[in-house]
This record gives sequence, C-alpha cells and structure tokens, in this order.
Amino acid sequence: MITHQILLLLLIGYVVYTVDLKKKYFPVPVVLVLIGLGLSFIPAFSSVNLSKDTIFHVFLPALLFVGAYQFPLKQLKENLGIITALSTLGLLATAVLSGFSIYWASSFFMPLSLAGAFLLAAILIPTDPVSVTSILKESTGAEGIADVVEGESMVNDGTSIVLFTIFLAMYETGNGFSAGKFFVEFLSVSLGGIASGLVLGWILSKIIHFTHHKQYQVMLSIITAYGGFYAAEVIGVSGVLATVVTGIMLSYEISRTAEAHEIKDSLDGFWDIITPTLLSVLFLLIGIRAASYLDFPEWGFAAIIFILTLIARFLMLGGFIYAVPAWRNEFTNDFKTISLITWSGIKGSMSIALVLWLEEGASGEAGLLVSLSFAVILMSLVIQSIGIYPLAKLMKNT
Repeated sequence: MITHQILLLLLIGYVVYTVDLKKKYFPVPVVLVLIGLGLSFIPAFSSVNLSKDTIFHVFLPALLFVGAYQFPLKQLKENLGIITALSTLGLLATAVLSGFSIYWASSFFMPLSLAGAFLLAAILIPTDPVSVTSILKESTGAEGIADVVEGESMVNDGTSIVLFTIFLAMYETGNGFSAGKFFVEFLSVSLGGIASGLVLGWILSKIIHFTHHKQYQVMLSIITAYGGFYAAEVIGVSGVLATVVTGIMLSYEISRTAEAHEIKDSLDGFWDIITPTLLSVLFLLIGIRAASYLDFPEWGFAAIIFILTLIARFLMLGGFIYAVPAWRNEFTNDFKTISLITWSGIKGSMSIALVLWLEEGASGEAGLLVSLSFAVILMSLVIQSIGIYPLAKLMKNT
C-alpha cells in the first residue's frame, strides 16, 4: 500500500513541477506543502509517515551532496568568508537573539523555560531557500546576494544540528550551559565532518577517473553521498558537513582535469532528475506530517515567534556586514542586501528534521514546542516564499 501512496506523491510532484504554477509568485515547494496539507484529510494517506530518520537517511544526503557539488566554485571562493561567518558565528548569534526574544515573548502567552526557548530557536535557525535563489537572480540580477544565501544554507545545516543537540541535552537534563563543553563539542564534530568530507571527496575524484562508463561514475557518486554521510555519523562527526565538503571537494578536483565536462555531464544527468523527485516527495510529506500539529490555540504566539526570528536574523546580518569593511563595500546598498538575505532565510527540511527529532517522546512543553515549530515553519515557507519576488522587485527599484 505504501508503494502506491509514494507513486501517487511522485505523480503529484511531477505534475506540479511540470505546470510550475507561476513560479515567480508562488514557488513550487509552497504548492507541494499546501497540497500535502490537503492530502492529510484523505484516509488513504493517513498511514504515510515522515520521520527524522527518513529525512536524515533518505533525503538529506542526496540533497546536500548535489547542492554542494553543483554550487559554482567561483562564487564559493568569492564569498567564502561571509558564507563561513554567517553559517557559524552568525548562526550562533541568531540562536542567542532568537532564544532570548522568544523567552521574553512567551511571558505574554504561554511561558516557556529558557532551555525550551533556546531549543525552539535552534530548530528555526537553519535556512533552506530552495527555489528562492533563482527568483532573486531573475528578479533583481543580484547574483552575489543569491550566492551568499545559497552558500550559507548549504553549510549552516551542520552547525544547526550541533546547536540543536546541545540545547536538547540541556532541555532534557536541566543542566546549565557550559561554554567550554559547547565549543569543544562544536569544534570536534564540525572539524571532524570537514576532514571526513575532504578525504572522501579527494578519494572519489581519483577513483572516478578509473572508468569512462557514465553509469559507474553515477554509482560512485551515490555511494559517496550516502556512504560518506553514514560513515561520518558512525564515527561521531557531522555527516551533514562531511557530505557538503565531499561535494565541494569533488567539484574542485574534477574541474582541474581534462575530462571535467564529460564527468560533470554524467553526474548532472542523474542528479538533475533525482533532486526534484526527492523534493517533490519531501515537501508533500512535510505538508501531510504537519497537519496534525497545526490545530492548536497558540497561532498568535507562533506569528510573534516568526517575526522575532526575522528580526534576529536581520540584526545579525546587519552587525556582520557593517562590522567587516570588505563586506560593507561589496554590498553598497546595505539595507537592501540585509533585507533580501533576511527574507530569503526560509525554514525548511532541516528545521522539519529537528522538529521530528524533538517529537520523539515529546510531552508537556515539548509538545507545544513541536506545534509552534511546525506553525512557524509553515508560515516561513508560505509567506517568505510568496513575498520574495515582490520584495526583490521593490528593492531593485529603490
């Protein structure tokens, strides 16, 4: 039965991607999530489930690998400093600002513990712009901003998982925050993942030259995308960062060879089909899964949290861009840049994965955190995705 349901989801996803309902105004992922919400009322889809393990073990490795592999190396080199800063220290600063503001705002609605507020902030800080970057480029021509948004989202997933696991341990045990323990764990997990990715990417780039058969080259990339993720997780380092770095390393090494074009065509031919396939099913499942948590009375509080997370991101971006002269000179219209990057920080698949992680055995306040998270993520997907085109056009004309 589950096979029939997945095939139906694939069919729906392909139809939506084919029709592409006014993508500039209503991006495909939003359409898929809203359709998923509708499907949740159909009994035939009641047994369809989306778990943390499904996202981490089925969807993320492939999506992370192809995003990193296809990210232009030239743009990565040009924006490496700001991408690294925003996805590490910037993400931490956003978590702190969001956590304290959510804790303060909760006193007017349903008081949360400080640990609960920070845990909620950790869930909501990773970004997943999906189709937003293409809209930015088409509507404004601001490729530099789009590259920063895409690069930041590519790297910050790994950072957000580390923050989430630390805040989750604090929340479940009631232990206070230890700066020393935090930085030791953060560095070991992050640097370990990066090192694993460098090694795996280099090995794959060498092995892939031993065959000229396209199907074998594709098979090797699949094994590396998933195998690298699992191997890194087994040894206790970041599988997300390992997969991202593997993709970047592979792209870099291939670009230095004479067969670069042929190998890239082989891999792109496969991954350009797999990516929309996975995204179709994922966003439909997100809609189906979220439906059961959206019938709760705290939508006003969720709306406040959504606004507070945008403000926290705006303040963080302003502080970082103004603090570094090179970035301030690069983005001459500071307010426009900060506004577009802020609004492009849409919450998506990684946030959903972290919510489902929290949901396992959740009760009491944790149950409220799950509902609030789903509500805020849905608001972000719909409001920010729909708003990015008119906002980009407005900023272009100012």
